[in-house]
Amino acid sequence: MTISFGDGVLDALIADDVPYGDLTTRLLGIGAQPGRMTFSARGPMVAAAVEDAARLLERAGCAVARTASSGESLAAGAPILTAEAPAAALHRGWKMAQLMVEAASGIATATRAIVEAARAADPNAAVAGTRKAMPGAKALSMAALVAGGAVPHRLGLSETVLVFAEHRAFLGGEPPAETVARLKRGAPEKKIVVEVGSVAEGVDWAAAGADVIQTEKFAFDAVADLAARLKAAELPAIIAAAGGIAAATAGAYVAAGARVIVTSAPYAAKPLDVAVRIVPA
Repeated sequence: MTISFGDGVLDALIADDVPYGDLTTRLLGIGAQPGRMTFSARGPMVAAAVEDAARLLERAGCAVARTASSGESLAAGAPILTAEAPAAALHRGWKMAQLMVEAASGIATATRAIVEAARAADPNAAVAGTRKAMPGAKALSMAALVAGGAVPHRLGLSETVLVFAEHRAFLGGEPPAETVARLKRGAPEKKIVVEVGSVAEGVDWAAAGADVIQTEKFAFDAVADLAARLKAAELPAIIAAAGGIAAATAGAYVAAGARVIVTSAPYAAKPLDVAVRIVPA
């Protein structure tokens, strides 16, 4: 799965940073001089948004050669890309391209740590990122999440069925089995996910036919209890543990019985430094 920016988005990023030209470069009179710009990892990172940063630089007027790809683990000092162009084009694309890679690589690196922790407990475990990304930064966040080895939990309200207590409050006490049956009639190709607040509630909804039981901020022992009860009752629903789970706890949740880790923690990751060097060609 690859998530990329359209050319219009990249052009808008350039225009946001250079709305009326680069005043400093113009006043110095250096815009036509040929130059070379290199990006490299200042520290270890999982690279992300590299392809989109390269395309942004191309839209700014640079010729770009990539030496790394999104999803690749890089050591400190590893090269990421090289751009050649007149100085005006290099300065036009420099900062936006750098910020894209830095922000996305921070998210991807945090995501990779969670994925590795979860799969150390179970190689088949999955990590899914919530839709709680920074408003306006969903595409970059999702691209970084995928580069880190996770999948989007839901990209928005339009493509998944996830029933919260806030939905059930309007159902007037409808039995869970009737609710699940209605949902499956309405969208037979979709998995029915139900978020629960207790073990008993999870068992009830699994018995009603829900495909996934999402546990919100459960303790490890509560997830283990739910897993044991589902197994004893021969209920096939899988458990998705949610609640901002980070690398330090992901393995324990998987060991307790969660098949999926649902988290928004990577979106708060600090951007990772990309070293940029610009010199005359």
